[in-house]
This record gives sequence, C-alpha cells and structure tokens, in this order.
Amino acid sequence: MRIDEIFRTEYGRILATLIRVLGDFDVAEDALQEAFAAALERWPAAGLPANPVAWLIGTARHKAIDRLRRRTRLARKEAEIARHIELSTAEEEAPVPEDRLRLIFTCCHPALATEAQVALTLRTLGGLSTEEIARAFLVPASTMAQRLVRAKAKIRVARIPYEVPPDDALTGRLEAVLMVVYLVFNEGYAASFGDRLVRHDLCEQAIRLGRMLVELLPAHAEAKGLLALMLLHDSRRESRLDGAGEIVLLEEQDRKRWDRAQIDEGAALVEASLHDGGRPPGAYALQAAIAAIHAQAPTAAETDWTQIAALYGVLARVHSTPVVELNRAVAVAMSSGIERGLALVDDLERRGELAGYHLLPVARAELLRRLGRHAEAAQSYRGALALVNNDAERRHLEKRLREVVSSSSLR
Repeated sequence: MRIDEIFRTEYGRILATLIRVLGDFDVAEDALQEAFAAALERWPAAGLPANPVAWLIGTARHKAIDRLRRRTRLARKEAEIARHIELSTAEEEAPVPEDRLRLIFTCCHPALATEAQVALTLRTLGGLSTEEIARAFLVPASTMAQRLVRAKAKIRVARIPYEVPPDDALTGRLEAVLMVVYLVFNEGYAASFGDRLVRHDLCEQAIRLGRMLVELLPAHAEAKGLLALMLLHDSRRESRLDGAGEIVLLEEQDRKRWDRAQIDEGAALVEASLHDGGRPPGAYALQAAIAAIHAQAPTAAETDWTQIAALYGVLARVHSTPVVELNRAVAVAMSSGIERGLALVDDLERRGELAGYHLLPVARAELLRRLGRHAEAAQSYRGALALVNNDAERRHLEKRLREVVSSSSLR
C-alpha cells in the first residue's frame, strides 16, 4: 500500500485517535501532518513498516510532545499530554472504532453552524485540505480557513465533549450527522454553483463516511438507508453527462453504463433498512427504495411509477417537506396523468414555499412540454433560468427553452 493510499483511507481513523489521546484538534492535526511528512521521507528508503497506522500514530504522538516542549506557554497542555503518553500502552497505537464516532459527533454538534459541520467533517474525517474544501464549495481558501478556525474554537470554548452521545440523545444527534453526510453527497452529485454538475471527489467522500457510519452503527437502519441512497444515485455517474459535459436526463441515459455492483449493494441495503425489526422505515430508507426502483428498471418505460408515487406518499407522511411534495407531484404525473401532477405543482407554486427553488419551474416546464403547451413551458423555463446557478444546468435549460420556443412558433 502506498503512502497516498494510507492517507486517503486511514487519515480520519488516525486523527480521531490522536484527538482523543492529545485532547486538541489543532495539535493532533499538526502532529499527524508531521508524521506523514516523516513517512514520506523515511518509508521509500526503509520500506513500509509492518503496521503503518501504528507507526503514524506513535510518530505523531512524539511529534506533538516534542512541539509542546518547545512552547513554554503551553506548559499545562504539555503536562496533560505527557500524562496521556505515560498512561498509554502499546495497544493504544491501534485506532479504536469508537474514536471515529466521537469525532463525527463532535464535528456535527448542533452548537456548530451547518456549514461549519460540513467543513470540519471533510477536514477531519475526510482528510481534505482547506484548499480542497474551499474549491469544492467555491469559496476562497481564506474564508474556509476562518470557518474551520471558528468551528474548532467553538468546540474548545464551549467545551463540546469529545464523545458519543448517550442513548437517549443518540437518535436526535444522529439525524444531524446523517444530514451533514448527505449534504456533502448532494453538493457532489449536483453542485450548487460553478461549471461542473458533478464533483466525484465529494460523492466519494460522502459514501466513505456513509460506510463508516454503517460499520460503526450497524443497528441503525437509517445509516444503511443513507448509504443505499448514495450508492444508488452514484451508480449512474458515468451516464449523467455526455462527452461534451452536457446533462443527460434519467430517461435518456445508457443503462448499460450504470454500475451494477453499486446497484446490487444499494438494493440489499434498502431491504435491510426497510425491514428493521418491524419499525417504520425512515426518510432515507424510503428515498433509497425509490432510487432502487429507478435503478432496477430495465428501461425508462418500464419504471414502476405507481409504486414510486405510493412511496412518495409514505415519505410525505414521514418527512413532509415542499421538495418531497414536488417529487411526489412528478411521480403522480407519471403514474396517474400529467394534468393531475401539474395541478399539484401549481398548488405548490401558489403556496410560495419553494420560491427561489429552480427545480419547481423546471418540473412545471417539463410537464407543460409533455402536454404540448409550449408557450407556457417556455415561460416556466425562463423562470427557472433566472434562478439556476450551475452552468451545466443552465445550458440544459437554455436548450430546452429553444426547443419549446421553436415548437411553439411552428404551430
């Protein structure tokens, strides 16, 4: 295994252990960076250690205490860390699975703003640099650095405990953790801004975090549901854009290019999350079940829209949001008639809860286009274009607008 592979796969595990042992985010991060630098210098000549992870943990611990000994103003911290090291045994140099749970629940503490939770999770468990996170979310590196500094300061000043919440608080806190992971995935799957629709690095980071949660919380069905949902969506990554980087809609995608292994894994996780000891399925499990129907349909025409509409009905009761209602309206249009679905979309538009959400006028335009009401569809496409920020989506909508304008002028 190469050093870069160890960094990518083990960074979060090692950092979680170092934060527990050293008791400080910044000290642990700096020490780990120094340990990897030492590995880059020594391993090519000396060869890979028998246990690279233990080597990195041990080296980082010694780097931390050496650094603190040179900084007299941190004498108390030095004594505290020295005590940790004196009490540690050789077994401590293997990561403890619970350390990663402690770290992700700390990063996703409700006292932190959501944007800070996402950034800190990517930085610590994902191992992304400040510059990489800044690029992913299209903000200056200095802005992202300040965001991370403030988040760590909040943890320190507010004395946010580095621990897994007790059982009576775990479910509520787990919802925040799952939301952060899904936010990371969504930003990778359909970027909010910029010239690229898909950011594969963020999708991969989110799926890796999802796998970690399933591994660490095997009894929680919603963690399985979230992982299933991400795998099923990500299975279509190679077919979502054409060779020129333009959007290919679901019904037009080449299904032979879909990742069948991801679909099979996702479908198995859906089954596990839906049949969780007789408890009602959660929002992620239901969304994953919908994604599985799309993924397993041999062709677009064979998609079971009736079942999808029914699942959206259940989801609307479990997790009622305007976006869920919009998706249900589209499913109703496909299963029970375009006019009926359009009426539901129009009702959502009148309520104003999705004002500023470009996918509402997109959905309305698509339904109007299918009905042959091209002039009205053009108006809705123009409304969507006024709201969209992603360049790939903008180009797709402009193409659709040209098509319906042309069709309207031919009548």
